[in-house]
Amino acid sequence: MGKRIAVLVSGGGTNLQALIDAQQRGELGGGEIAAVISSKAGAYALERAANAGIPGYVLPRKNFESNQAMTIALVDMMKDMKIDLVVLAGCMIIFTQEIIDAYPNAIINVHPALIPSFCGQGFYGLHVHEAALAYGVKLSGATVHFVSAECDGGPIIAQKAVEVRHDDTPETLQQRIMEEAEWKILPEAVRMFCEDRISVEGRMVVIK
Repeated sequence: MGKRIAVLVSGGGTNLQALIDAQQRGELGGGEIAAVISSKAGAYALERAANAGIPGYVLPRKNFESNQAMTIALVDMMKDMKIDLVVLAGCMIIFTQEIIDAYPNAIINVHPALIPSFCGQGFYGLHVHEAALAYGVKLSGATVHFVSAECDGGPIIAQKAVEVRHDDTPETLQQRIMEEAEWKILPEAVRMFCEDRISVEGRMVVIK
């Protein structure tokens, strides 16, 4: 039996689309996107899911008094669906410890920088690329990592560097990092997980 994947989204779902495309090419290692769960109604990611015949669900943050209450409801929902792997694809909610306890080393996030650079609290979306350009780095890129209690601090599965050009804006850098890094290493990490090729020893991810 292939692993069942839930992709958590909040917006447009470009990384979700990269996963859907990989699944349609048979490149998710037998894994199957079983659910797309959005923290917002009307997120375009839900249309992407519907177009691919994948069930979409809305779990609005505003319906819960706290992130913890939402996290507990989400975990219950995913357990009912028999989810094996959780992928955060532009999901803007900071989940609490319950999801990490329920899915240890089975929650994957993609971050649009080379961790430990430009990561942690406040570094999301265009803010990451604004910071990279302000610092003047010559390389940025993307990191796929397991989610731990520390924001952007879990064991790293894969990284890919992308050149920063002198005339980049945050928007052009964001687009190039998505195309050259995020959309490549996220499906690849999911495939390796679904093929049981990833193990975690301390902070180190071992790929066999």
